[in-house]
Amino acid sequence: MYCITHIYKLKLKVNATLLFSDIQLPDGLSFDIFRNVKLSAPVIFCTAYDQYAFEAFDANGIDYLLKPFNKASVSKALDKYQSLKTKFATPDNSYGKLIQLLGQQLGSYSPSIIVYKGDKIIPLETKEIALFYLEDEYVFAVTFELKKYIVSQNLEEIENICGTLFFRANRQYLVNRKAVKDASKHFNRKIMVHLAVNYPAEILIGKLKITSFIDWLATH
Repeated sequence: MYCITHIYKLKLKVNATLLFSDIQLPDGLSFDIFRNVKLSAPVIFCTAYDQYAFEAFDANGIDYLLKPFNKASVSKALDKYQSLKTKFATPDNSYGKLIQLLGQQLGSYSPSIIVYKGDKIIPLETKEIALFYLEDEYVFAVTFELKKYIVSQNLEEIENICGTLFFRANRQYLVNRKAVKDASKHFNRKIMVHLAVNYPAEILIGKLKITSFIDWLATH
């Protein structure tokens, strides 16, 4: 384990298995290090600023701790590191473990979901759905062609059967990865999701979900 506090203190060869790094260092941004020094170790970033989250995950970042952090948040980040280390430390030329891991991540993915239009019951392919949303205690599916259908399941049930193809942005929205164009900073340390479809409502992600959202964007 190695802690980065100044750019000039970092040697060109670091044998650490895990790095802790602030972002705004006394002599510059820590990203300057990762642009000039090739490091294989994962990095846990610790900072008071949320605007660098995207850059952090492009620079070997596996977690992003916002100050003031505590023992619980640091422990959670270390647990995440240990989990990743355990899953990927041992190479398997047969790719069996990787396939098993992907299967666990996908969970009980269903290729289609039942939706309703008037008196019709329609099996709709999950990949055709851009997002699900909750309104007035009803759940709706919106396709990439902006067709809207009522769904009988609640968002929690849909989240389970859709696997990691969808992300639970907040209490109201579940979005398809292919529907996400990009995201931007918003008020109160939230981020706004911009969709690739012409959907009018704002979809916001709270600060507690930003790390998992960016991780999801990077791995799907």
